[in-house]
Amino acid sequence: MKIVVGKGKKGKTLKVYFDSKMERKSILYHEKRKLYVKLKKRDRESLRLVGGEVASILRHDRYKSIVFKISEGIEYIIEGFLLSNYSFVKYKTKSAKMAVKKIYIPKKSAKRVRKIIKIVEATNFTRDIVNSIPNDMTPQSVAKLAQKLADKNGLEFTALSVEEMEKEGMNAFLAVGRASANPPTLVKIAYRPKKARKKVLLIGKGLTYDSGGLSLKPANAMVTMKSDKSGASAVLGILKAVSELKLDIEVVGFLGLAENMIGGNAYKPDDVLKAKNGTTIEVRNTDAEGRLVLADTLVYAQESEKDFDYIIDIATLTGAAVVSVGEFTTLMMGDSEKLKKKILKAGEGSGELVATLPFNRYLEEQLESKVADISNVASTRYGGSLTAGLFLRHFIEKQNRKKWVHLDIAGPAYVERDWGYNPYGASGAGVRMVVNLLENL
Repeated sequence: MKIVVGKGKKGKTLKVYFDSKMERKSILYHEKRKLYVKLKKRDRESLRLVGGEVASILRHDRYKSIVFKISEGIEYIIEGFLLSNYSFVKYKTKSAKMAVKKIYIPKKSAKRVRKIIKIVEATNFTRDIVNSIPNDMTPQSVAKLAQKLADKNGLEFTALSVEEMEKEGMNAFLAVGRASANPPTLVKIAYRPKKARKKVLLIGKGLTYDSGGLSLKPANAMVTMKSDKSGASAVLGILKAVSELKLDIEVVGFLGLAENMIGGNAYKPDDVLKAKNGTTIEVRNTDAEGRLVLADTLVYAQESEKDFDYIIDIATLTGAAVVSVGEFTTLMMGDSEKLKKKILKAGEGSGELVATLPFNRYLEEQLESKVADISNVASTRYGGSLTAGLFLRHFIEKQNRKKWVHLDIAGPAYVERDWGYNPYGASGAGVRMVVNLLENL
């Protein structure tokens, strides 16, 4: 879809007007080539949502070009329009496409619109990775995609082989991927501008498929587990956006990529694994695998990069997060109130919903193990998202705990219905929020 500076072509371009006093949601006059849409509020999110509504109205119509008749906030309307217009049809033999090919904008809005488009493209890039099926998106496939992005955008790239991970002592990470025919890998991808104001590490959980391992998921629960790579996918989308926006923030991404499968050599409940930092972990549930991958990845990130300002991990970590705050909200936790406030503000600015839960000492005690330093699951069924966050906190060096935040995107990363301006499937959760955060650090 092209964004063109101009007023559109008379008699051909559909004009879209916004009115707060309309009784109906929308009225389309074909003969006049005019669409009227109800818009009560003019805050950013209301503009995004009405942009999504326009996309829904025009999805099966004939108009090839449109112009939004509004004085301020056109970039947010276009953001909602383009996010809503996304469709994943890679595996469809037949698919219908929207007729709209051009959006006309005023010259004064061009810079803001083009910036928003880069963020939307990064979000849709992430959506494509998450939506892709597990036999296409193996750990090595995602690593190749990361390398392709790095080559195109001038980013640093390295990927550790199994042998290199063994030398690093990443036994928790390696155990998760051991039974898969597709070997695990840890990808490091970095954007390093010459005069960076801040340095941020982003760690993404990248389970390209999660069967649950020997603690096997029920059949219905395995469906959509291609989305367990959403954290790593979001990190790639964020790096795409920041490098194309040329932000003056150094961003280093770490992707923990593996498949959690079953087999004769699968890791087992009762195993004790030694993590990269020497911590011994009692495995009581092999379906609590993401935290094992993240544990070694977090340690590696802190050892390989120094003098950073913040470290943020993004993961579809727990079903408990969905139970506590619902499908549409990211759950945040960490020790830094200052950083959490910044992320809450970034969520509001970007349109992503985010909530925070506090750690407490009593839940931390539930991770104690009788046979190792720590258990990979708590001894209580309650507070599962918090105990998972507390497990990760164990692998954050004490001097870095005020720099760290954990984002559990298990709810909004992949929803099996349309919501707002998000179509069925992957939403690209985390991309717009973290980009907004980085822009405003």
